[in-house]
Amino acid sequence: MNNSIPSVGIKGLKENWRNDLLAAISVSLVALPLALGIAVASEVTPMAGVLSAIIGGVVTTFFRGGHVAINGPAAGLIAVILGGLVALDGNINYVLAAIVVAGAIQIIFGALKMGRFAKLLPSSVLHGILAAIGVIIFAKQAHYALGTTSNADTTIGTLVDIFHKIPEANPIVFLISLVGILVLVFYTKIKNRFIRIIPAPMWVLLLALPLVFAFDFFNEHSIYFMGNSYGIGPELLIDIPKNPLDSIMHPDFGMIGTLNFWLTVLSITTIATVETLASARAVDKLDPYKRTTDLNKDLVGVGLSTMVSGALGGLPIITVIVRSTVNVNSNAKTKWSNLYHGIFLILFILILAPVLRSIPLAALAAILLHTGFKLASPKVFKHAYDQGVEQLLFLSATLIITLFTDLLYGIVGGILITLVLHMLLAKVGFMTFFKMIYRSGSKLRQLDNGTYNVKLKGIANFLYALQLDKLLLKIPIGSTVRIDMSQTRLVDLSIMENMIEYKRIQENNGGNVKLVGLDSHVASTSHNRALKIINGRVNKRITKRQIRLQKMAITNGWSFDREVDWNTSYLSNFRFFDSRPIEMKSNSLQGKDIENNAQWEIADIVFDEGAMLALEVYQTTVQIIRLPSHIPRFIIDKEGIFDKIFERVRAFTQSNRDIDFMKHPGFSLKFHLSGEDEDAIRTFFTDDLIRFLEENKIHHIESTGEALMIFKYVHIARTEEVQNILTFSSNLLKHMDLKSSS
Repeated sequence: MNNSIPSVGIKGLKENWRNDLLAAISVSLVALPLALGIAVASEVTPMAGVLSAIIGGVVTTFFRGGHVAINGPAAGLIAVILGGLVALDGNINYVLAAIVVAGAIQIIFGALKMGRFAKLLPSSVLHGILAAIGVIIFAKQAHYALGTTSNADTTIGTLVDIFHKIPEANPIVFLISLVGILVLVFYTKIKNRFIRIIPAPMWVLLLALPLVFAFDFFNEHSIYFMGNSYGIGPELLIDIPKNPLDSIMHPDFGMIGTLNFWLTVLSITTIATVETLASARAVDKLDPYKRTTDLNKDLVGVGLSTMVSGALGGLPIITVIVRSTVNVNSNAKTKWSNLYHGIFLILFILILAPVLRSIPLAALAAILLHTGFKLASPKVFKHAYDQGVEQLLFLSATLIITLFTDLLYGIVGGILITLVLHMLLAKVGFMTFFKMIYRSGSKLRQLDNGTYNVKLKGIANFLYALQLDKLLLKIPIGSTVRIDMSQTRLVDLSIMENMIEYKRIQENNGGNVKLVGLDSHVASTSHNRALKIINGRVNKRITKRQIRLQKMAITNGWSFDREVDWNTSYLSNFRFFDSRPIEMKSNSLQGKDIENNAQWEIADIVFDEGAMLALEVYQTTVQIIRLPSHIPRFIIDKEGIFDKIFERVRAFTQSNRDIDFMKHPGFSLKFHLSGEDEDAIRTFFTDDLIRFLEENKIHHIESTGEALMIFKYVHIARTEEVQNILTFSSNLLKHMDLKSSS
């Protein structure tokens, strides 16, 4: 159901300005509070963050290689800026000089097409660095949220001080922070469309303003609570100058000849480059049009913007994942949404400056506490553990080293620990280990039928990533490729991620990639990306649910396959998965509905909503029905009570317009029905079909014309629920007029 790929350049601007403009409004409402918070957390002026976000929109758009990504300052660089201030005598002008130099190095990296070198950083090490940054942010911002201070020299000491300082907490400051945190925690659970139209970070600021006025933060005074006195005053508000141009600062290159300067440059360059490239690849997975970012061009774009930002007193510019996710989910089509969001931020500063001066630091602290927690939340560690206990070890080791030293030591230490464990798992000596990486004997051969056969050998870990890229680049896009890993001694998570990404790109362009040869490998988890080592023939465990499903299949004459299936490309035909990358499919039941002459499959799938910091992982059981005749394309979802308020917005963007039935107000209130051919859909949805749907609970039904996708539960279905899905779908087909639709 995908439309054609949006045009680029000025033509794309003319064709998609409505979608991009509306998406930019949502993005800018998220970007403003985040930019202010990131700047405050980095111990620079709040306007430095907004200036960076403006440059990320207005400058980067014209030079970068991405399509729907958003550029600006990021929480991941807060720790780098703080470290730079410590190393460079607390002088922000010296740090600005380091930012300018780091941007210039990124331009050189991009021009020399060195973006691929970011793949040499194992993903678990990257997540360990981000988790450490999350802890650093959390430790520092907790004191702003409590209205306390800490004089500790280390992050661990600052964390410990949180508990010691709780008795000294300012109750009004804490109340503002608590309200903000509750908004951020429960926002995703609120389905009210009226509330969801305003992003959560903006709600935090809006709800803080009444408390600021109620307790008169604008004048220095004290309040009394439980017999104690607490100070309230303008110092608890963010500092926005009356003339925004007064916040512009310029770099000082006076320390360019010192080691500390170049260590700061190295830290900024490394973290900014790796995070930009990782985020750009993550956004590509969310892009409903399956476009691919030119990573080297992206490096040039963010490098140039970083130089401009540093020269004017701003922060480093990278591709930011949370704002990019909002952009995709808001139906942006082209890169111009990034430009529009920068323009909106300029308007906000010019128009809303008096309001911004009323924002309490505690509200920004709430946003940053939530950001820091998400970077280092239990879900991050669980996700690593799900990918393999060794990935949890790599992440945790990197986190601990970083917290007790700095980011550069954390990266080096994480890589060394990863290599040592790889060596132990591969059970080979030091020299043999590296020989099996760089002289593995992996080969590429084109068969007579046009298929490309890639045979990987030796150690396939993150150090092999560039050689693997070089091998795969010889294969034309859109080819049929077979990658055989039967002769590999070890295949790590990074290589698995690279191959799955390669598979996605090939199949988005009409190709087909089959991954084989891992039957004799063993992993610490069933995750399809887990590190795998050769171990002869392995007896794989079967769960109680799989036993029940297998018995169900035998009883009914169906087929059942419990193994992970790499081939999920057909699911991309459904709009639901346009911006929701599918991690894996397993436990597939297949059969035929004889009465309705339809082939069906029920399988468990794992898919992502968002990416990296914004990542939510969902598991559900879906049914795919291949229909005996053609029907209209449509999507049915449950509808919220306030959805009707926003029908004019949908009509304005000509996207996802709800099709209502006047004769069936109950159905139209309960479900959101959309599709390309409204007349055909109205004809197809007979009174009988509508009444059937009104009487049943569903989560999502989608038609591609040739197939239906149904899921009723946002969890893995129990065996009795699998039977319920089959009963529902069989009855649904009976109520559909399939013959007249052919």
